[in-house]
Amino acid sequence: MRSSVFIFIAALLQVVVAHNVLIPPYSKQCFYETLKKNDELAISFQAGSRNPTNSEQYTVDFFIQTPNGQVVLRKDNMDHGDERIHATSDGRYHYCFSNEKTGRVDLDVSFNVHGVIYVDVNDPKTDTLDYAIQKLSEATNNVKDEQGYLVIRERTHRNTAESTNSRVKWWSVLQILVVASNSIFQIYYLKRFFEVKSVV
Repeated sequence: MRSSVFIFIAALLQVVVAHNVLIPPYSKQCFYETLKKNDELAISFQAGSRNPTNSEQYTVDFFIQTPNGQVVLRKDNMDHGDERIHATSDGRYHYCFSNEKTGRVDLDVSFNVHGVIYVDVNDPKTDTLDYAIQKLSEATNNVKDEQGYLVIRERTHRNTAESTNSRVKWWSVLQILVVASNSIFQIYYLKRFFEVKSVV
């Protein structure tokens, strides 16, 4: 009975780790997770910029390496992604975000990491409650990831709208200045044109 309660509490305490990392130009950031065979590593991420006046959507390169250094998953030029792999062996799996191909801007990458422990449902020692808790935890993590993705997309769209509003404002100011200077020039020119010049 105690072991079932312990497993239940451990499953509830499974943490979805959410991170924000700033990747400078021509560099990369790598992280790792220690997995056992058949465990699942799921990573969802979103790339952007911390500059509120920047409306451009930036991309990042992403890859995962096995403990022996073999790249099992590589995605280039992604603005967001939801990637998952199953561990083929025990060990430390590295996942990296790369901004090595561009020198334009620091990339702000927000990502969530999920670790799903493999449970064999055909194993007679496996409790069905564990499996149900694991599935519920996975569904909760997916909802949390989707909410995080929507928050970042909203920030990107807000930056775009604010940038557009700023451009419209300055264009209107420029038009007013052009019309005012044109009016002043016309008044001066017409006044000069109708001036009576007297010859003595």
